[in-house]
Amino acid sequence: MQTAEIDRERSGFLGHPRGMPFIVGAESMDAFSFYGMQALLVLYMTKYLLLTGHADHVAGFAWFRGAIESVSGPLSTDALASMIQGLYAGFAYLTPIAGGFLADRVLGRTRTIVLGAALMSAGHFLMAFETSFLPALLFLLLGLGCFGSNIATQLGELYTPGDSRRADAFQLFSLGVTTTVIFSPIICGALAQRFAWHWGFAAAGIGMLVGLGLYLAGLAWFPAPRRAARVPRAARARLVAGEARAVLALVLLLPALALAMLGNQEIFNAYLIWGDATYNLVFFGTVMPVSWLISLDAFLGAGIAVLVLMFWRWWDRTHRPIDEITRVVIGAFLMAAAPLTLAIASAEAAASGHRLGLGWGLAFHIINSIGFFNFYPVATALFSRAAPPALAGLMMGVFRLHLFAANLLVGFLGGLLGSMSGERFWLMHAALVTGGALLLLLSKVVFGRVLTPTTRLEKEGLLF
Repeated sequence: MQTAEIDRERSGFLGHPRGMPFIVGAESMDAFSFYGMQALLVLYMTKYLLLTGHADHVAGFAWFRGAIESVSGPLSTDALASMIQGLYAGFAYLTPIAGGFLADRVLGRTRTIVLGAALMSAGHFLMAFETSFLPALLFLLLGLGCFGSNIATQLGELYTPGDSRRADAFQLFSLGVTTTVIFSPIICGALAQRFAWHWGFAAAGIGMLVGLGLYLAGLAWFPAPRRAARVPRAARARLVAGEARAVLALVLLLPALALAMLGNQEIFNAYLIWGDATYNLVFFGTVMPVSWLISLDAFLGAGIAVLVLMFWRWWDRTHRPIDEITRVVIGAFLMAAAPLTLAIASAEAAASGHRLGLGWGLAFHIINSIGFFNFYPVATALFSRAAPPALAGLMMGVFRLHLFAANLLVGFLGGLLGSMSGERFWLMHAALVTGGALLLLLSKVVFGRVLTPTTRLEKEGLLF
């Protein structure tokens, strides 16, 4: 790289490459549109689209419902909405695998990201029309695959491997996402539930168009398209002794991880339906849109994430460090306590005959967030570290499969809310999450030496 190019890169925002703020801004608006959509989808279906007289207008819906019920059996309106929400959220974690392949092998990173943003924008605006509901979901999923799998990769490509600014860039990246997750359900939810549903979806579409505009504005500062170098077969990294067992251990963790995530993923599904019927959402004579609970969750989560990070840094300085799998187990058991809180709240509501104060909601979100930030980021780090170098990229894709499975299961479980009491519904979730935590604890016992950092150190002769 020429000196002039280096100087140009370092003269950007806060000493970072000039392309960085454009990528961060584009991803922030992608998060705005995605979480705005997530906050509305199940409510839109249960309160409007799937009611008599509306579903008949959705092109291809009879076939789509028949395909789902051929597997699940007959579904009520709420159960069908929960299943569709679960399918949408689940496949949102699968399509990025195809999007990464498309960028690497066919279109290149930049064109794939632009295509993804355009597809998502179109999908959000198509949601404004009943007849195009199914094509809208398809456009959104394809767009998420093209955009989400590549924007973070392109941010990393702005920096050389040893550039110390990389970590700061990804912190700003995460901060932008967190901020928009707080505000997008407030904006989209208020427009949808106080005016009309299509206004909420249109707001998400406008957000994605803004993100596309920001991305296009920064094109001149992004890395030049490059094809992946073909590595000769003889030079490719291969598994060494013991690494196959590490792969097996990580794959066997997936069902336990999926179970542990059920309560958290239910926040975008049946929890909104339950909360709308159970919480007292009236403030100063005005009814708060139930979708704002997602903003509350994001707001609390942002602060809790910092506190959890500070706690473990203090712990590592003053105590013997705790390995990743143990922290994941701790997080899973904490996450099991969150739906248990909702079960107690449901019993209280049934006994009193009155709606619940949001104090119960605060307790649920705080407990769940403490568990989540001890669970998900640490599980990600565990897969990143324990995966053999020869399969590092593949295993990070495999890791996301637990979110796919969790959302499919949430889609099925959410449909049971209408046929059982809130107390039993949330006790069921607490039991399943506890089951996941126990399986993770068992995995620690069985695969402890594979999943803890000492294994690789011993293998490389660094421990004596």
